[in-house]
Amino acid sequence: MALDEAMLLSAGEHGWTLVRLYSWDQPSVSFGRNQRCDGIYTRERCEALGVPAVRRPTGGRALLHARELTYAVAAPNSSAASLRSGYEAINQLLLQALNAIGVPAGLASPTARCLPPGLAPCFETPSVGELVVGAQKLVGSAQHRDALAFVQHGSILLDDDQGLLRDLALVELPAMPPPATVSSCRSDVGYGGVATAISGALRDVVTGTIVEMSEDELPEHHVMAATSRYRDPRWTWRR
Repeated sequence: MALDEAMLLSAGEHGWTLVRLYSWDQPSVSFGRNQRCDGIYTRERCEALGVPAVRRPTGGRALLHARELTYAVAAPNSSAASLRSGYEAINQLLLQALNAIGVPAGLASPTARCLPPGLAPCFETPSVGELVVGAQKLVGSAQHRDALAFVQHGSILLDDDQGLLRDLALVELPAMPPPATVSSCRSDVGYGGVATAISGALRDVVTGTIVEMSEDELPEHHVMAATSRYRDPRWTWRR
C-alpha cells in the first residue's frame, strides 16, 4: 500500500502515468481508508490466524488478498476531469483486457442496496461501474485523489479466498454470495495471462508516456515517506 501511495506522489511530482501489477506473498487483509474496524476486526485476531493487515490509502471495504492480481494506476489529475471519469476509464481498460482473454466480464448496473461499510466485505456486492460476470463481482476497485494526482488500485480475483474474512471477523458478517473469478471463466488463464492482457490494453488506449513500475524504480524518498505510515499499527487500527 505504501508503494501505491508512492506512485500517487510520483505522478503528482512528475506528471507521469504509472502502472504496477503485483501479487501478495501470503494471504493478507486490507481495510478501506475510513472503514471502521473497531469491534469487527482486531490486530490480535489477524495475528493469531497469520494474516497480516493493512489499511489502504483508498476507500472501500475489507478485502482478502490471496490468489489474485492487484493493479495500481496513478496519474496526474489533468488526465481525468473527475474521480468518476478516471474510474470509468480504468475500468473500461480492465474490461477490454479481460474480454480479450475470454473472460465474459461486464459493468455492474446501479443498485439500491447499501450495506454498512464496516460489516460488508468488498466482494459482498458490486458497486455501479465495477466489473462483474453476470451478477457476481470479479474486480474490486477504489480510488483516492489529492491536489495533484490520483491513484486507483484493485483486486482481480483469480480464485475465491474471500471466505477467510469470516474467520477474521469477531462478528457474523452478512451472507456473501461467491464472487466471480478468472479461473471459473477460464481455467487455463492465470496471473501471467491477465497481466499480459492488461499491459496490451494499456498500450492500445493510452496516449503519452506510460511507465510500468517495479517497486525498485519508484523514487526512494516517496517510498520512505509512505512506508513509515503503512507500517504503523496506529494507522491500520486507527478506527
